[in-house]
Amino acid sequence: MLSYLHSYHAGNRADLHKHRALVGLLTLLTVKPRPITYMETHAGRGLYDLASPEAEKTGEARDGIERLLELAGSSGNDPYLEAVRDARQRHGPTFYPGSPWIAWHLLRAEDSLHLMERHPGEFPALKRALRGSGAHMHHRDGYEGVLALSPPTPRRGMVLIDPSYEVKDEYQQVARFIPALHRKWPEAVVLLWYPLLAEGRHEAMLAQLSKADLPQTEIHETLFPAPGKGMLGSGLFLVNKPFGYKLDQVPHWAR
Repeated sequence: MLSYLHSYHAGNRADLHKHRALVGLLTLLTVKPRPITYMETHAGRGLYDLASPEAEKTGEARDGIERLLELAGSSGNDPYLEAVRDARQRHGPTFYPGSPWIAWHLLRAEDSLHLMERHPGEFPALKRALRGSGAHMHHRDGYEGVLALSPPTPRRGMVLIDPSYEVKDEYQQVARFIPALHRKWPEAVVLLWYPLLAEGRHEAMLAQLSKADLPQTEIHETLFPAPGKGMLGSGLFLVNKPFGYKLDQVPHWAR
């Protein structure tokens, strides 16, 4: 099933939670001069127009990135907001960068970028969004693709796992994938995003992962206002947390 489109939800509070964590991790990983490899299992289209009919239909970005930009103004040195502003400078004032674009913005010429996207409509959009970037874009199943390329060269690096969870089995698939990835590529920093739903479907996944003896794991969950209406919040599961990393908290108004 490939019906999910992130265009409806781009720039919402879950994106803020996930992308601020991604920026913090990549900023730390690129401090040293040694190159890294960055991979994604579910890259999406890479760049989203918040003026599109899909984004306008939900209006979720208005309570997410648009509100954050309004409150932040032009002050401060925030690499996440700098990435958003750079995307808008290049593509237009209504655009929001997905994680592949943010990663490209932060990575250096010597780093390697591999993006997996299986959706037949999203993959061509991903190629357009990152045309000329030097990214390796793969039209294939993300779990299979990342495992096939692991361990990569260079071996330092990171994997972002950001499924749609549109099928219930996705939680079990993730719980099997992360230990398998760690066995093949033990050095990889792994960041998993998952939704907090009333049904608590993520709980069995986290319980299974806790039995996998993964190193330096950390869980960070944040609740959104108006509980009981769709997604209650957003969760992150981190493996191989880099030394000195601390998740940049979601702004106070989003808690």
